Amino acid sequence: MALPRSRPSAVRVLGVDPGLTRCGVGVVDVAQDRSARLVHVGVVRSDPGAPIEERLALIAAGLRAVIVEHGPQVVAVERVFAQHNRQTVMGTAQASGIALLVAGEHGLPAATHTPSEVKAAVTGYGSADKRQVQAMVARILRLDEVPQPADAADALALALCHAWRTGARGAASAPLTPAQRAWQDAERLARR
Repeated sequence: MALPRSRPSAVRVLGVDPGLTRCGVGVVDVAQDRSARLVHVGVVRSDPGAPIEERLALIAAGLRAVIVEHGPQVVAVERVFAQHNRQTVMGTAQASGIALLVAGEHGLPAATHTPSEVKAAVTGYGSADKRQVQAMVARILRLDEVPQPADAADALALALCHAWRTGARGAASAPLTPAQRAWQDAERLARR
């Protein structure tokens, strides 16, 4: 089975909506004209009753699998912001750190974006609600329905935000990382 290929002069971005129970992941190809195509969307789940080290290891393994399978050129992670619930913000920060670590392990550049930056990039309004963002993600990617759960749609919004804020041209012309070379080799083997 052939793996999905990035369009010429498009950047492939992995968006990560960090969370301990559900870590949203979304991969998109974004062309220089800002058009986008869905490559992969899903969540990496961990059991809330499991020890923290096991939960973080599951998230890391899930993110590594997405990187190996889809060969992104860059990783965009939601920037952790202050919340009233300290336990929630700690779990989100830990999952965010794992996403940045896994990007570094694969030699991928990584960036963080605040929720309001993502909302503004996707909807044009930094105070948009989650439903507005999710509806725009589905519209931009020409999907029949909004990706579920919300963490998955949020990950796609992060990927789109990053590509649009940084421009597809620079990342698309960057040298290939070891992970991207391995992905291309796997794609060549799959075509034989």
